[in-house]
Amino acid sequence: MEFSLLLIFWYGILHAFGPDHLTAIADFSIGKSRAKTMWITLAFAIGHGISLFLFAKLLEHMKLSSQILEYGDVISSSVIILIGIYLLFMALTNRINIGRHTHNGVEHIHIWFGKEHKHDTDDTEKRTASALTIGALMGAGGVRGMLVTLSAISHNEVNFAMVAAFTAGVMLIFLTFGYLVSLINENYLTTKRNVKIAFATAGIVSLVVGAQMLI
Repeated sequence: MEFSLLLIFWYGILHAFGPDHLTAIADFSIGKSRAKTMWITLAFAIGHGISLFLFAKLLEHMKLSSQILEYGDVISSSVIILIGIYLLFMALTNRINIGRHTHNGVEHIHIWFGKEHKHDTDDTEKRTASALTIGALMGAGGVRGMLVTLSAISHNEVNFAMVAAFTAGVMLIFLTFGYLVSLINENYLTTKRNVKIAFATAGIVSLVVGAQMLI
């Protein structure tokens, strides 16, 4: 059983390298502090694991056609495309702004959407909930392949320990990638021009990745 969980952990690592996953993490993490970025990527990974676990339990009690399961790919690709459209719209309409503030003698850079800068104390909670939800929705994409792989390893039984191992593998890559994004935030996103370029680029990449998933 331990060897099976190790295989599933490795499969989670490979699965996490999907361009749609990394694109979604980048979209949510651009312009955020390192702490927020880590928290967001963690929530995304957990949402992904929860989605897989729920689908596994659902399929234990009812048989769904392969055509229905394929709609999961449509859902995940649509999410990526919509995020890309949103980011491009915000960048092209000059709704992404940057400001510098000093708190306790330490300078901080704030990036926000819209014409007016408002400190939202619930921003972290909102973005965490959003990342959790998006992670769950994107977990629907490719769920058939994931469940077939996990079931083959465990002789047609998918349990919580397997999903936890898979989620741990996914989480390792997501957090590593999120850390890399946070380095870009800290060292590159220091001017409004760079911020707009970064968000526009993320939007274009999202559209390309989402469109390829639909083809």
